[in-house]
Amino acid sequence: MFKGTLTSPQKRLHAWYDSLFHDHAIFRLTWTNLTPVVAGKIWRCNHPTPARLRHLHKKLHLESVINLRGHRQCGSDALARHTCQSLNLPYIDMAFESRNAPHKDRILRFYDIYQKLNGPTLLHCKSGADRTGLASGLIILFEGGCTQEALKQLHWRFLHFKGSRTGVLDAFFLLYQQEAEGKIPFIDWVRSHYDEDGLRTAFRKDRATTLLSSLSTNVGKFG
Repeated sequence: MFKGTLTSPQKRLHAWYDSLFHDHAIFRLTWTNLTPVVAGKIWRCNHPTPARLRHLHKKLHLESVINLRGHRQCGSDALARHTCQSLNLPYIDMAFESRNAPHKDRILRFYDIYQKLNGPTLLHCKSGADRTGLASGLIILFEGGCTQEALKQLHWRFLHFKGSRTGVLDAFFLLYQQEAEGKIPFIDWVRSHYDEDGLRTAFRKDRATTLLSSLSTNVGKFG
């Protein structure tokens, strides 16, 4: 765990040690799953190192970075904040969960953040798999895309596996497809109809395979 800011060489060294060996950034030194979500506007990836942040800022002309992990006491967080501050690049905290039904209030907050973005933006969580997949899928629906396109953002090539507890994220999108796609705009469904407690309970009861299969094949009427 790393607490505080990078106020000295010792603090910076401590932050790097924590990032590399406790937050597993050692695997992200050479590996990234950088992928466009909305061409020329939104990209997704795992937690970028300072060098990669500087490179992407220049290459993609980034105007902001959205941190889907939330503000954390770890070296990776401190290094990313310090780097963005040095680049005058807004670093926006928008915490999501990967093993729970998406919270309505967080989706609505993310929608508000998305509406106010002024230019190219990078999304990241830790591995760029689950929380980043959820946020990317939400953006597809914010942009008027379909559920099947949103679900492509939750894929094993990003290290997302729907047969695990993170399959609740797939179930969320499939629930919208079953209840309201083509009838009610996504954000209106979230505001007025989405039952996160119901999804959470159903997923915990039936777990991934049964619920996902049911939602995939039983696209019924809204109501």
